[in-house]
Amino acid sequence: MNIMKTFTVIFLLFCSSTSFSQINKSLLNDINAIEPKIIEWRHYFHKNPELSNREFNTGEKIANHLKALGLDVTKNVAHTGVVGILKGDLPGKVVALRADIDALPVTERNDLPFKSVVKTKFLGQETGVMHACGHDTHIAILMGVAEVLSKHKNLIKGTVKFIFQPAEEGVPPGEVGGAKQMIAEGVLTNPDVDAIFGLHIGSGEPVGTISYKPGGTMAAVERFVVSVRGKQTHGSKPWGGVDPIYISAKIIDGFQSIISRESDLTNEAAVITVGKITGGVRFNIIPESAEMIGTVRTLDPIMRTKIIRRMNEMARDIATAYGGTATIDWQSNTVVTFNDLALTQQMLPSLEAAAGKENVNLVKATTGGEDFSYYQKEIPGLYFFLGGMTPGNKESFPHHTPDFKIDDRSMILGVKSFCYLALDFLTVH
Repeated sequence: MNIMKTFTVIFLLFCSSTSFSQINKSLLNDINAIEPKIIEWRHYFHKNPELSNREFNTGEKIANHLKALGLDVTKNVAHTGVVGILKGDLPGKVVALRADIDALPVTERNDLPFKSVVKTKFLGQETGVMHACGHDTHIAILMGVAEVLSKHKNLIKGTVKFIFQPAEEGVPPGEVGGAKQMIAEGVLTNPDVDAIFGLHIGSGEPVGTISYKPGGTMAAVERFVVSVRGKQTHGSKPWGGVDPIYISAKIIDGFQSIISRESDLTNEAAVITVGKITGGVRFNIIPESAEMIGTVRTLDPIMRTKIIRRMNEMARDIATAYGGTATIDWQSNTVVTFNDLALTQQMLPSLEAAAGKENVNLVKATTGGEDFSYYQKEIPGLYFFLGGMTPGNKESFPHHTPDFKIDDRSMILGVKSFCYLALDFLTVH
């Protein structure tokens, strides 16, 4: 076949939603055959979850699996992360596939036979530990992809880098980790990565479906801590002091007016949430201080700047008006998860080949956040969503909740999608 015919085949395949890897029957057979293993792995990780930067056993099990496949493996990247490199039989570009591996401080309420009963302390509080966001499925999917592709090195025109990343949910106070630390430790170099793909399971979309959005798809995430100072007094004589709890309530109310009255939500969505408030030690004492911890989610950089500025002003001025003081400390957790426009258009046929064109849905941006966005700041990336809800279910439970549940049958499409994306990207380039 001459070079013009080769490019014609490439063009026709991608215009017709056909994947190069889709026409390889041996690859498809191996993808389908891996399903029992990925279910077994997922159940193990679900039953044995570990919090951010504490994924010691998780990382060890992943590393042992990759070593057994013959991959070049690096352990303890960004504390507990694992990187595996699979070189194909032919030279070419480098593509990365990423899975996050940490669990959450959530006590599971499901009755699954592989339910987590792990307990720990988180920020001084007793809590259960649960894969309440589906990262257990992400690990199992990527382990399955590694095993499948290791059997088909003849199809790999370049190199596949498998990134198992800790601490996506955020690092403990005073620590570093997550995607930013993986990048700082060279995960996108040696060899240099040309493109990266990631996925997230979803409890609200049915098994067998994929969702995606070009451009901004998930929000920039800020964590804030508001420190309010008042004047302590007896609870029976509030006029003898300054109540920081009352001031905190007024500040929370003021924050919501920034969203409802000052933000152009026809442009992009934005959210301010106070998730924790603490203050006082006894029912009849007005305390000296109170603290609020929360998050800001934005999809537009101009709105982000304005919201942060107005929150600083409002907290300060409301506290002053009631005789107290307030300051805000900020921590940026993620930037906008931005799907490279050209890469998304190029790889859409691969997703459609994996799931069927009718099962691939264009969606709006969400106010969830993902530190996968830091990889996308460095190189082109595509992040998509994999349906995990049992078809026909009338109720699904949100992520980060005790009742969160994922259907095991969802994962095989994740394996297929990653295989198609990696092989097709390397073939085209």
